[in-house]
Formats: sequence, C-alpha cells, structure tokens
Amino acid sequence: MNHANMKVKPKVILHKILITNRATSNSKKMFDSWMNKSSKILSILSLITFSAIVFLIQGDHVIQHDSIILHATYKEPLVMLQAKKSTLSTLGQSYKPLHSMQEDKDEIDFSNQSVLIAPLNVTKEQRIAWFKGKLQDFKILKSNKLSKKFHARIQGFLKNESCESQFFMTWISPSSSFGSREFLAIESIFKVQPQACLTILSRTLDSNHGYKILKPFIDKGFKVQALTPNLSFLFKGTLAESWFHELRKGKKDPGEIPLFQNLSNLIRLCVLYKYGGVYLDTDFILMKPLNGLRNCIGAQSMDFGSNHWTRLNNAVLIFDMNHPLLLRFINEFALTFDGNKWGHNGPYLVSRVVERLGKKPSLKFTILPPLAFYPANWNKIVGFFRKPKTRGEEKWVEAKLIQLSGETYGIHLWNKQSSGLVIEEGSVLARIVSNHCVFCKF
Repeated sequence: MNHANMKVKPKVILHKILITNRATSNSKKMFDSWMNKSSKILSILSLITFSAIVFLIQGDHVIQHDSIILHATYKEPLVMLQAKKSTLSTLGQSYKPLHSMQEDKDEIDFSNQSVLIAPLNVTKEQRIAWFKGKLQDFKILKSNKLSKKFHARIQGFLKNESCESQFFMTWISPSSSFGSREFLAIESIFKVQPQACLTILSRTLDSNHGYKILKPFIDKGFKVQALTPNLSFLFKGTLAESWFHELRKGKKDPGEIPLFQNLSNLIRLCVLYKYGGVYLDTDFILMKPLNGLRNCIGAQSMDFGSNHWTRLNNAVLIFDMNHPLLLRFINEFALTFDGNKWGHNGPYLVSRVVERLGKKPSLKFTILPPLAFYPANWNKIVGFFRKPKTRGEEKWVEAKLIQLSGETYGIHLWNKQSSGLVIEEGSVLARIVSNHCVFCKF
C-alpha cells in the first residue's frame, strides 16, 4: 500500500469539495441573478399589460362617448373620434347617439320607474318630503354631456338633412319597453312621408340599445334620431323655466301621477315652440300626409248638436315655431300644474286655454274635428282591433274604412286602454296598418 498516496487523498477530496462548493455558489449566484432579471422583466411586462388594458378601456370610453355615425347608404356604422366633428357633419348625414358609459346605469334607473311614483294617500307635505329624498334618482331632471349638446345636435340634424317636414316624439320610459306598437307608429310616418325627419326626445333611446332599435330605419335611408333633451334650455324664456328650477330643488309637489308623464306633456309643447313642426304620440298611426296642415290641434270629442268641440287633445300638435298659443299652453302648465289629476296638464290644459279664448280667437290656429286624429274615442278603440265574425261586422269594417279614407289623417290608439290588445286579422287596424307599414311585422 502506498502511504504517500494515502496522505494525498484527503487534500484531493478537500480540493474537490472546495471546487464543488464554488461551483454550487456560482450556480446559485447565476440563478439568483437570473431570477432577479426575470422578476424585473415580469414586473415590466405586467406594468405594460396593465397600462395597455387601461388605455384600451379609456380609449373605448372616448370612442363610445364621442363617436358619430354616418348612415346614408352604409350597411354598418362608421365610428370615428369626434375631435373635429364640425368637419364631419357635412354631406347631409346624421349622427349616431353620443353615448356615455353611464347609459347602462341610467337604463336601470329608468327601468325602476315604479319606485319613482309618489306614495298614495299621503299629505302634500309628505309627498314633497318623499320627492326630496328621491331627487337624485330622477335622472331626467339632471344635465349630462349629451343634454348639453342637445341644441347643437338637433340643429345639425335638421340642417344637414333635407327634411320635407320635421316630426317630434317623446319617450321617457326605458328603451327596452319601446315595442312593436311604437315601432309601428314610426313606420307609418315614413310610409306616408318618406322624406320627413323624426327626432325622438329621449334619454334612454339616445343609447347603444336605442340606436339598434332605430337602425332598421336608418339602414333604409330614413332620417330618424333620438336625442337627450336639455330641459333647462327647452323651458328657458317661459314660465316653465322657474317652475322647473323649483322642481329640481324639490320644492314642488310632483303629485301622485308619474312625473315622467307630466314632463312629456310639457316637453312636446316646448320643443314645438323652439323649433316648430309636428308632434305625435308614439301610439299614433299616420295615414295621410300632414303637409297641408299648419297651426292645428284636434278635437277629441264634439257636441254634434251645436257642432262645438267638447274636449281637445294634445296627442297630435302641428305648430309653427314661436306660435303664441304654444306659449300660452306652456305658461298655463307652469301656473296651474297639478300632478294629482290625470289629464289636467295635458288634454284638459289645452282645452281650458282654448276655451278661454272664446269663439273668435285672435290667435291664428285651426281646430280639426275628431275624425281627423281621433276617429275612435278611448272607450271605442277596441272595435278597431277585433276581427269581424259576422257578415254585419264585415260590412261595418268596410264602411269604417271608407269613412277613414276621407277626412282622417291618422288614428290615436289610446295605448293606455289598448296596449294589451292584439291587432286581429281582418280588423280595421289590420287593414289600415298593412297599407301604412314599412317592415309590416305586426
């Protein structure tokens, strides 16, 4: 045995251990260094990813909020940033609604309108206290970015489109409740007057969902848009301005009848006073062009013995801009507002104002007979929906159609009474609608 070799082996072993430890230490340092670099790289990548997500979300908000749609003959909407919308508002093409990301929340708020109806059987003071507590939920009373652009948007729409005549409607309910009955009313307008322009004053339809509802008309080249109204602007310069100011402070009694309904009565008067044109309820079927009518209101009922009207209605209004009768209607609303009486701020309002003018009013306007807009009163409208079951009923349908083809411009369907009815095949309405529809999916 070589004792010399035996003495060397511990050194060799120790040397190997030292080399191994050094290698291990170096590997560990390299691993730690790699981990530190990886961590830094991952941190940078995470930061970049997060920034990209934020940018995309914010960019989507900007595009969605400040976009316009050019519709004319295009099949799909062209969305672009509205950095210089004045240069994009030419060529006679209208805007897509300028939505905000708040619209979905607003839609939910509007869909819960039942909670915004004042409690019954309470005192005036209790009702005002309830209203003050709910003020923040009445979104329609507040301004937003869309309402502030109302006047510019409506002027751009009416200026850029070649309008044979301008129609207005209001819609203060959720866009989800805009159904076939309302869709049919729009169809009848464009069937009878295809070159007309229709503006729907609505906070809920001025949205992505609202645009989808109206898109079938836009795709066919019809001129229609929904705009969020600026109530302060519409009421300015009338007694309704101070009334609305007090209402927004919670100092007015809203009444038991839904405030939305009464605001619709006022909005229609003010939009006609500001811009002039035709106002139609969303349950009105147009049968004949209104081009020949000017400064008209229709009688709902008449005493045929004296040939004098007994009640007027505000479901159809045709007036020039700044007509003095409209101003009287608006001021009457502000001075006599009562939210506890159905019709007090609507049909009864226009009736009492005109009644005070006497038989020879100094203001130039025309009262049309019931057959013009209200050929069936609210308590008889059911007959227009029913299918004839006997020979006698068939003759009645034929006779009614002949009568309506004469002096009738359209039919008010009295939605409050008829909303649950179906247009039955062969009925008066089925026959009329089939000749005054665009898509004809009723």
